[in-house]
Amino acid sequence: MSTRRKVSLITLGCARNEVDSEELAARMEAAGWDLADDAGGADVVVVNTCGFIEAAKKDSIDTLLAAHDSGAKVVAAGCMAERYGKELAEALPEADAVLGFDDYAGIGERLDDVMAGRRRDAHAPRDRRTLLPISPVDRSASGVAVPGHGAPADLPDGVAPASGPRVLRRRLGGGPVAPLKLASGCDRRCTFCAIPAFRGAYVSRPPAEVLEEARWLAGHGVRELVLVSENSTSYGKDFGDLRALEKLLPGLAAVDGIERVRVSYLQPAETRPGLIEAICGTPGVALYFDMSFQHASGPVLRSMRRFGDRERFLGLLGQIRELAPDAGVRSNFIVGFPGETEDDFEELAEFLSAARLDAVGVFGYSDEDGTEAADLAGKLSPAEIARRVDELSGLAEELTSQRAEDRIGSLVRVLLEDKGEEGGFEGRAEHQAPEVDGTVLVRGEGLALGEIVAARVVGSDGVDLIADAAVDPVADASAGPNADTA
Repeated sequence: MSTRRKVSLITLGCARNEVDSEELAARMEAAGWDLADDAGGADVVVVNTCGFIEAAKKDSIDTLLAAHDSGAKVVAAGCMAERYGKELAEALPEADAVLGFDDYAGIGERLDDVMAGRRRDAHAPRDRRTLLPISPVDRSASGVAVPGHGAPADLPDGVAPASGPRVLRRRLGGGPVAPLKLASGCDRRCTFCAIPAFRGAYVSRPPAEVLEEARWLAGHGVRELVLVSENSTSYGKDFGDLRALEKLLPGLAAVDGIERVRVSYLQPAETRPGLIEAICGTPGVALYFDMSFQHASGPVLRSMRRFGDRERFLGLLGQIRELAPDAGVRSNFIVGFPGETEDDFEELAEFLSAARLDAVGVFGYSDEDGTEAADLAGKLSPAEIARRVDELSGLAEELTSQRAEDRIGSLVRVLLEDKGEEGGFEGRAEHQAPEVDGTVLVRGEGLALGEIVAARVVGSDGVDLIADAAVDPVADASAGPNADTA
């Protein structure tokens, strides 16, 4: 009879956390643990928490408490555990352990401690930016633990082969799409954001390691790679090469089995013309720009310690659409930031009306522990922030629905990911990222999950599209975007 114990791993938050969880899963299996599908059959439940905003922290606490109710031992890991450490452990005695990022390499031993009832003191949180050299080019040899950057020496067989890097990852879900981490941490100092303090300074993964993991993912059925980081436009600066991402994209797109590469988390102030050209001009790279605008009023952006304004951002969008008129663009915006006036708010609304974005996220400002914005004057009332969120959200819904209608008649390439409820297949076109940007319902014969098909858009429902698979994609495309395909 097997003596291996079972662990359930629950992931909350962003795609970066998904990658971290898959590294943890590989480490746990190597340490002799079997992955359970749910908490019901597990000896230990590890919750990879999110600590980004208040709602995410609440969700993390609720998940930890629910795991405790299952009767299993409970371990808190991830961003919230790293950010609060001892404070979380004291406030949540239901958790048998609170682990920081430095515990990940020894996760098997930590779980053994939990099973044996040996309590370890949770770490005292500190600013992880201080653990790395100020100069980016000096960081690669620092030896600081960075989730999702598992070193080859951590693998079960110990030593990396001479042939190159090995992958420390175990897929936790199926499907043809997977996130691939480019880098971790952030060197920006946005006044509203706590992420750099608990994720640390910016560290890029070596290109050879990224490419090897891409090949590994392709071998596990992945057809679309979603490149994730806190700031993908900074990739390579710690190598002394600000064009590293432009150089990496063709190699990723050429990996056998990979049909689409999607770049996410772009900073407008760092989005250089060469990167725009690489995304728009590299076959196999999605015409998609996930731009972190956050606002469009110059004064508000400066208070956020960010750069740009409505005119500059519209100019950037103009550069993108000059090369790729149908490129997808999404962004998130914070409303009700301290000091935001009615004029600032109207400036943002005017930008949205002119920008023609495909997807928009609207968030009301809230104070975050340890951020500069929490101490700024000019705070708006919760009622006023809620009003502005509702107003801008309504405008965004109207504008993104119109943008979807504008795509009726166009030819799109759709990755088929699931069967539709009423026949057909549900998938995503190039302008749609997983989970956040809408989907395409494709109707037609001979379709199969995991393939990318050409389809003519015939209708829309909000940001979602309805399309008919093209019988002859080449002839259909040559007929023009508004050709009748009946």
